[in-house]
Amino acid sequence: MPLSADSESLMSRISHGSYHFLFSSAIYFSEAFTVVREAARRKLGMRHFDVQIIGGAVLHDGSIAEMKTGEGKTLVSTLAAYLNALTSEGVHVVTVNDYLAQRDAEWMGRVHRCLGLSVGLIQKGMTAKERRSNYRCDITYTNNSELGFDYLRDNLAGNSEQLVMRWPKPFHFAIVDEVDSVLIDEGRNPLLISGEANKDAARYPVAAKVAELLVRGLHYNVELKDNSVELTEEGIALAEMALETNDLWDENDPWARFVVNALKAKEFYRRDVQYIVRNGKALIINELTGRVEEKRRWSEGIHQAVEAKEGLQIQADSVVVAQITYQSLFKLYPKLSGMTGTAKTEEKEFLKMFQMPVSKCPQIYQISTARGKWEYVRQEIEYMFRQGRPVLVGTTSVENSEYLSDLLKQWEIPHNVLNARPKYAAREAEIIAQAGRKYAITISTNMAGRGTDIILGGNPKMLAKEIVDDSLLSFLTREAPDVEVDGQKNFQKVMSKIKVGSTSLALLAKTALMAKYVGKSEGKSWTFQDAKSMISESVEMSQSMDVNELEKLANEESEMYPLGPTIALTYLSVLKDCEVHCLHEGSEVKRLGGLHVIGTSLHESRRIDNQLRGRAGRQGDPGSTRFMVSLQDEMFQKFNFDTEWAVKLISRITNDEDIPIEGDAIVKQLLALQINAEKFFFGIRKSLVEFDEVLEVQRKHVYDLRQLILTGDNESCSQHISQYMQAVVDEIVFGNADPLKHPRSWSLDKLLREFIIIGGKLLDGSFAGVTEEALLKSLLQLHKSSSVDINNFYLPNLPEPPNVFRGIRRKCHSLKRWLVICSDELTKNGGYRTTTNLLRKYLGDLLIASYWNVVQESGYDDAYVKEIEVSFSLELFFH
Repeated sequence: MPLSADSESLMSRISHGSYHFLFSSAIYFSEAFTVVREAARRKLGMRHFDVQIIGGAVLHDGSIAEMKTGEGKTLVSTLAAYLNALTSEGVHVVTVNDYLAQRDAEWMGRVHRCLGLSVGLIQKGMTAKERRSNYRCDITYTNNSELGFDYLRDNLAGNSEQLVMRWPKPFHFAIVDEVDSVLIDEGRNPLLISGEANKDAARYPVAAKVAELLVRGLHYNVELKDNSVELTEEGIALAEMALETNDLWDENDPWARFVVNALKAKEFYRRDVQYIVRNGKALIINELTGRVEEKRRWSEGIHQAVEAKEGLQIQADSVVVAQITYQSLFKLYPKLSGMTGTAKTEEKEFLKMFQMPVSKCPQIYQISTARGKWEYVRQEIEYMFRQGRPVLVGTTSVENSEYLSDLLKQWEIPHNVLNARPKYAAREAEIIAQAGRKYAITISTNMAGRGTDIILGGNPKMLAKEIVDDSLLSFLTREAPDVEVDGQKNFQKVMSKIKVGSTSLALLAKTALMAKYVGKSEGKSWTFQDAKSMISESVEMSQSMDVNELEKLANEESEMYPLGPTIALTYLSVLKDCEVHCLHEGSEVKRLGGLHVIGTSLHESRRIDNQLRGRAGRQGDPGSTRFMVSLQDEMFQKFNFDTEWAVKLISRITNDEDIPIEGDAIVKQLLALQINAEKFFFGIRKSLVEFDEVLEVQRKHVYDLRQLILTGDNESCSQHISQYMQAVVDEIVFGNADPLKHPRSWSLDKLLREFIIIGGKLLDGSFAGVTEEALLKSLLQLHKSSSVDINNFYLPNLPEPPNVFRGIRRKCHSLKRWLVICSDELTKNGGYRTTTNLLRKYLGDLLIASYWNVVQESGYDDAYVKEIEVSFSLELFFH
C-alpha cells in the first residue's frame, strides 16, 4: 500500500478529531513517525536512528534539539515537519541560506512527496506568483531573510493580489535550522525595507576627504567594542575649518553626522573583511556566513560613507518604511522549534526570550604575533599535506583567506579557497565535494561552517556530476564559464584520478555525441548556465525516476532525441564508479586520521568555533582540530584582553615572540574572554528585543488593520473609512473646543478652516459660507434645547448632511454612530460635554455622508469602489 494512503487516513482523523491538534497530536505521534521513517528508508536509503526519533519529538514539542554535528539534524526535521503539516495549515522549515533551503527541499522533499504532501521552496529572485504557490504547500523550505522580507512586503502590499503568504494566518509551525545563528547571532541585525529619503549624496565624498585629514588619537577617539567614534576639540576645530562652517551641528547646515560616519567607514569598515567591491558597488559580507548579501545595505548613512571612501557612486540615502527583528518575527508562530549543534551555552537566553528549552575542545595554541601565527598555520598545513590528510582551514574574512592562500602558493602547496568572491562562491558545491579527499587543502570563511557535510574520501554524487559536466559542457555550449578558477588545475594534479569503468566511458561518449548532434540538427544554442541547468535537471531526473523508466525513455523512438534520460543514465553509471572510488579513498583517509580542522581566530561566540570544530569527527569518523590565535587578532583588541599578562607569561618561557605557547592558564583566559564577549552581545540583543517589543504592539495593530482592509468585504472597508473620517473630525474638534468652557471661548474660526481643508471637494459650496458667528449661535441654541432627535440630527440653521441613507437604515446608522461617540470616553466631562459630542457627530455625519454621496453619484460598480477604498484606506491609515 502506498504510504500516501496513511497520510490521507491521518489527515482525515485529525480534521474530524474532537480535540485540538495541539493537544491531541500525541495520539498520532507514533503512527506519523513510523510512516516518515519508512518513507525515508524507501526514498533515501536512510533510516532514522533512535536519537533522531528523540530529536523529532523534541522539535514537535516546541523545543530546541541540540544534536551534535554529524548526527543528522536535516533528517530529524522530516518527523516534526510531517506531523505538524497534517493539519494543512502550513509548516515552514527555515535554514540560514538559499543553498541549504534548496538542498533540503530537494533531498528531504522526496520523503514528504512520497507521503502525499506538497513541498514548496522560497528562493531569492522568485516572482510573487511563485512565492504564493510555494507558501500554500504543506511544507515550505526557505531561509530566514526571505521569510522575514516576505512578511514585511505583505504588510506593505497595496491590494490582496500582492500578498504571498497564507493570510489571515501566515504562521503555524516552524522548524529553524541553526536556531542559535538565526535568533542569537543575527539578533543584532533587524530586517529593514527602506525608501528613498533626502538628497545629501554630495556631502558624503566631502566628509570622506575630511576624515582622511583627521588623525586617530589626536582628532578623534574610537571605541572598538561598540564601533563608536568621538571627535576631540582639536578634531572639531579642524573639521569646521576644512568645511568652512562655524558649527558642525548646525541644524540648517548639519555636517557632524557625515563626518562621524566617514570616520566609522575609515576605522571599522574594511574592504574584503566587512564588504567587497564588485561592479562598482560595495557589497556587504555577512560575518557569520561569509556570504555576500547583495540586497542588504547598512543604514543611517554608513553605506553611503563606505561608498564615498571607495570612490564609488553614492546611492540615495534611505528611510526605513518597515522593519522587524528575527526575535519578533519568530514570536509570531504559535509553535516554534529549532535545532543546532551548539545551543546549550545560550540556554538561559532561549528560555528567557523565547520560552524555548534546550533538550542537550581541542587544544588552543597561543602565538604573540599575527605573522608568527600564519607561519605556524602554514607549517601545520604542510605537515598534514605530506601525510595525505585532508585539511579544512577556517578564517574569519575574505582578506585572511586570501592572505593564507598567497602564503601557500609561495610554498607551492595546492589548495582550494572558498569565500564570498564570485570566482570561489560559484564553485562552492564542487569545493566542498572534494574537501574530504586525500591531499585536499581547503581554506574557507564561515561558508563551510553550518550545514556543510564534508565526506571523507569525497562526495560521490557531486564528483559524478562534476565528471558529467566536464565531459558534456563543451558539446552543449561554446560559451566559456563566467567564473575564474584560480589554482584549480594545480589542485587537481594532486588528487587521485577517479577510475571510470568501460560502461561509463561508453555512455559518456554516446551522450557527448548525442549532445553535439542535438545542438547541430535542432539548432539549439545553450548558454553556459543553461547547459549546466539542463544537466542538473537530468541528474535530478535520475534520482526521482526508476532506471527501467529512464531506459524506456532513452530508447524510445521519436523525432526528439532523448538527451535528458540519456544524461541521467550516464550519471547513474558514473555514480557507481565514484561510490567505489570514494569508499576506498575514504578508508585511506580514515586510516591517516581523518579530516584535520585548523581555526585561525577565535569568534565572539564559542558556538561559532564549535561549528568549525564540528566539521571533523562527524558520525564516528576520525578527525582532529587545532586553533591557532595571535595576541594581535581583532578579538583581543576589541574586548581589552590583558595582553600584558600574556606577554609576561610568554617572556618567561621564550624570547621568540613567534613560538606557539599552550597551557591551561592561557586557555582559561581565552574562554573567559569569549564568555565576556557573549555577555556583551547578549546585553545588546536583550536591549534590542525590549525596544522591539514596544514597536511590536504598534506594528501588530497596524499590520492587523492592513490585513483587515485588504482581505475584508466592501462593508468592512467602508466602516474603516468612516472611522478614520470621524477620527479626523475628533482631532479637529478636540484641538479647538473645550467641554469645560463656554463655546464663546472655543476657537471656532480655526475649527471651520481646518474642517473645510479636510473636507475639500467632498463638501458642497453651502458649508463654505458658514461663519464663526453662525456656528456659535447654533451651538448655544443646541445647548438650551431640552431634547434632540438623533435620527434626524443636524445643527440648527446649518447645512444638512446629504441624505444617503433612508428609512430604518438611516436610523440604525445614526443611532450606532451616536452610541459609539458617547461611549468612547474621548470627550472630557464638563458642562458642555453633550454639546461637544453633538458637534463631533454633526461634522462627522457631514463628512461621511458627503463622501458616500460622491460615491453613489459616480455610478461605479462595487468592485471598483472597493479597490478605490482599499487604496484610500491604506493611504489614510499608514501614510
